[in-house]
Amino acid sequence: MKTILAFGDSLTWGADPATGLRHPPQFRWPDVLEAELGGEAKVLAEGLGGRTTCYDDHTGPSCRNGAKALEVALGSHMPLDLVIIMLGTNDLKPVFGGQAETALSGMRRLAQIVETFPYKPRTAIPQLLIGAPPPCVEGAFGKPAAGRRIGESERLAPLYQTLAQEAGCAFFDAGTVSKASSVDGVHLNAEETAKIGRALAAPVRALLR
Repeated sequence: MKTILAFGDSLTWGADPATGLRHPPQFRWPDVLEAELGGEAKVLAEGLGGRTTCYDDHTGPSCRNGAKALEVALGSHMPLDLVIIMLGTNDLKPVFGGQAETALSGMRRLAQIVETFPYKPRTAIPQLLIGAPPPCVEGAFGKPAAGRRIGESERLAPLYQTLAQEAGCAFFDAGTVSKASSVDGVHLNAEETAKIGRALAAPVRALLR
């Protein structure tokens, strides 16, 4: 059986935009992906609310720096066959500059970590799939939560796609299959979260062959 690491933020954790609580397992995209793969792979969900690509955020109760957490996750779960990284929405907060280039720089660093981590054995480098999160939409107060800008969120997918081409890895645009909730303009309702897992099944299966 193959092993996949799903590394992300609250969209990977499965945050409900209406309650802030977690969607049931059958709707979280890593669990849905595992079910769709039908026993071909184990999907390890590493999602944390507020996680950035590589920037410190001390406003939360735990380390939100993805670059620091990714190294721990790789060390904890190796050997891995595939790492899926879907981050960037939190990088769009004004405190981090509020621009898509901030997330792009961080995602590039995460791709480097996946490629250069000292795996055991050293040759056991997993494949990488870079995922662009669904763009933000207007929330209850006419804009996305936490001061994010819709236009910048829409720039993530093309920037990530170019990065994936440069890095020689796979790319998936979750915005083509899922849409953020109008409750807060950022998070996904249960069904929209599940759609990501279902849509990932085919490209992931192809990568694992």
